[in-house]
This record gives sequence, C-alpha cells and structure tokens, in this order.
Amino acid sequence: MLVIADETEKVLEELELTQKQFWNVARETGNFLNMLVKMNNVQNALEIGTSNGYSGIWLGLGLKQTGGRLTTIEFYEKRQTIALENFKRCKVDDIITSKIGDAGTILEYLKDDDKFDFVFIDASKPQYLDYFKLVKPHLVKGGIICADNVTSHAEKVKPFLDAVFADNDFQSEILPLPAGLSVSYKLV
Repeated sequence: MLVIADETEKVLEELELTQKQFWNVARETGNFLNMLVKMNNVQNALEIGTSNGYSGIWLGLGLKQTGGRLTTIEFYEKRQTIALENFKRCKVDDIITSKIGDAGTILEYLKDDDKFDFVFIDASKPQYLDYFKLVKPHLVKGGIICADNVTSHAEKVKPFLDAVFADNDFQSEILPLPAGLSVSYKLV
C-alpha cells in the first residue's frame, strides 16, 4: 500500500471534492499512474493538462522515488497558480517545471534533445492526436504514453486511439479505469 504523508493526503482529498469542476482523474487512475512511474523508473515525464495539479501530485510522488522530474503544461493561468500551490503543499514542487500556454504550441517548439520516458495526456480531447504526433519523436524507446478519458469522451479521442493502435511503433491497451485510460508502450 502506498503511504502518503498526512498533508499530501489532505490536499488529495480536498482536490477530489472539486473533481468535476477541474476534470481531475479518479484516485484509482492517479494511483495507477504513480505505480507506472515507479515500475518503469521514469526519469523525465511530461504531463499535458495540469488543471489544479491532482494528477501531477500523483506523478510527482512517484518521480520523487525514482529521482525523476515532471514537466507539466497548462493553458489557464488561474489553474496553473492553483496547481503550483498544491505542488508546494505536497512537497513535489522541487521536481516539477510548469509551463503556461497552448500545449500544441509548446510541444511544437520542443528541442530535438528534449526526451521523455513517460507522457500523460489529459487536456483538450479533440487535440489528443495532435499531441501524440508532436510528442512521439520525443518519446524514447520503452517510453509510455497514457491518455485519460478515452471511454468517457470516446468520440472526441477516436482519431487519437485509431492512430496509436494502428502505429506499429506502439503496443497499446485501454484499461477500464474510471473515464478509461489508454496505455501505449513504445517498442522502437
């Protein structure tokens, strides 16, 4: 069982009360992402869609154990401000770099040597395919891309799912976590 510090648990519980307002992942999904980060010894993670920081906290707690870092992208400044405060309260702020702006634009300008071994997509659903195309060249062999809301927003993310499942560079599966989570492993 994952042991969570009292203050961090308090923050997670507070954020769970605002899940519908901020579109946070479910606790089960956060816990699973945390496990994936640790099982794969993730060193450089990217989160597309920060919101109030709930999933970033789960990722950050895992990355604290692996010695890794998280870069997270949020479009709305108000949400980013809330997330930064939550990261600080949970003592994961020291390993998180937060970028503000349109995720597509930020991803388009990644440097060639910007590499990730884990990517979590939970932002504008119709743009999942664009995000995938932009991050694929930056995902190392053995890297993982997870995307939330693949069953709750199936029609909106269908182009992404069609592309990732048809891509021979990836092995993919959809997990029946709340809202649906796709997990894609980069083979080459």
